[in-house]
Amino acid sequence: MGIAQKMSRLGTETAFDVLARANALAAGGMDVINLGIGQPDFPTPDNIVEAAVKALRDGHHGYTAANGIPELRKAVAGDIAKYRGVTVDPSHIIVVPGGKVTMAFAIEMFGEAGAEIMYPNPGFPIYESMIRYSGATPVPIRLIEENGFSFDAETVLSQITDKTRLIILNTPANPTGGIVPEAELAKLAEGLEKHPGVYVLSDEIYSRMTYDGEGHCSMLKFESLRDRLIILDGWSKTYAMTGWRMGWGLWPGALVPHAQRLCVNFHSCVNAAAQYAGIEALKGDQSPVDMMMEAFDKRRHLIHERLNALPGVRCVLPKGAFYAFPNISGTGLSAKEMQDRLLNEKGVAVIAGTSFGAEGEGYVRFSYANSLENIERALDRFDEFLK
Repeated sequence: MGIAQKMSRLGTETAFDVLARANALAAGGMDVINLGIGQPDFPTPDNIVEAAVKALRDGHHGYTAANGIPELRKAVAGDIAKYRGVTVDPSHIIVVPGGKVTMAFAIEMFGEAGAEIMYPNPGFPIYESMIRYSGATPVPIRLIEENGFSFDAETVLSQITDKTRLIILNTPANPTGGIVPEAELAKLAEGLEKHPGVYVLSDEIYSRMTYDGEGHCSMLKFESLRDRLIILDGWSKTYAMTGWRMGWGLWPGALVPHAQRLCVNFHSCVNAAAQYAGIEALKGDQSPVDMMMEAFDKRRHLIHERLNALPGVRCVLPKGAFYAFPNISGTGLSAKEMQDRLLNEKGVAVIAGTSFGAEGEGYVRFSYANSLENIERALDRFDEFLK
């Protein structure tokens, strides 16, 4: 079979592999607690579901504009103004079927043989996968546990070469739950003024998921970057809409036509009824989001306390998202060994840190998008396993 060579460069997202294995074990009778998959365990709020049902009943069954219906793009612009304090042109917003699409489009635009793209490591695995697929060279930005899984801006700037096309940032972050301090982002933005040909993709999909009153610092805050900044966000995490496949990108004006052509070539448009649900999510009652975050905060403190009480384990308190990323190097097991043995021997699904890059060795990711009871049970089993 004459399949293209580039397919060998395409990676995967291990969380879905672990989910399949966990489901298979559960189907065989094992009591499995899944702390692996990265999605809220809450249902999509009723008002959002009803908006989609109404859209279907109102006859919104056909194609829409490739970049999204105008009402939704206007609602996104309003949301950006409300939560990021910046006025943007709705024509620069492109609605896509999930956050990955904005990511893939940006990497495809800048990635080719001879180019370099920088990305966080440990980080969302599809960054490195798509960079390699594009033909570009992935250059890791090391996230440091001692800094709360942030990076040093000076180090990042020192990695830029004449081949650097794009820098990918993610804060709050998957898999670490870390947040890059505003001061460090400001240093990076200031330093990038000396590199006007380098674009930035800021993955802000967890922008509403912060704790302890620490608000999200969007890269939109830095005016000097706005003409070469792509913002990635969406509905999946904030509104428990992972299966709806709803994301948006804010693009610099010069890149909008390119992104729109990619939409036309790859997916035509986003599901029509889902777009009306997206409007309701942004403009409707926000109390379900607040309740969800209150629950996540309680789980965050529980899992942090329990993990740090285990032998050979230490864990930084997550500042955002719904992940804990404990260091398990003191147990003597590799990340992959810990992932596989916890699932096979104790029925606890977690993700090896190496699934998020080489810098993830010695760590595993726990998603606390599960009930307090199940988190307690899972940590009891982890404790038993270690002892």
